[in-house]
Amino acid sequence: MSEILLFGVTREIIGSATLKLSEAEYPKNVEELRELLLVRYPELKAIASLKVAVNNDFAEDHTVIRPTDEVALIPPVSGG
Repeated sequence: MSEILLFGVTREIIGSATLKLSEAEYPKNVEELRELLLVRYPELKAIASLKVAVNNDFAEDHTVIRPTDEVALIPPVSGG
């Protein structure tokens, strides 16, 4: 079982600080992760610039992810 870390509005939408995924459902790259999340949580579509971080670096859709990687959803940050 692997966890996706959630912050800000993603935490509110999903209702938890982490999202647990089994190894069988774990996506092979960031693009597949986005697709999985949008099917399960269509409210995430409202977030225009949702970033995914893999091992503390912002990742592109083609970035491979493994169940042992630290993966986080980073919503846009506002404030001043």
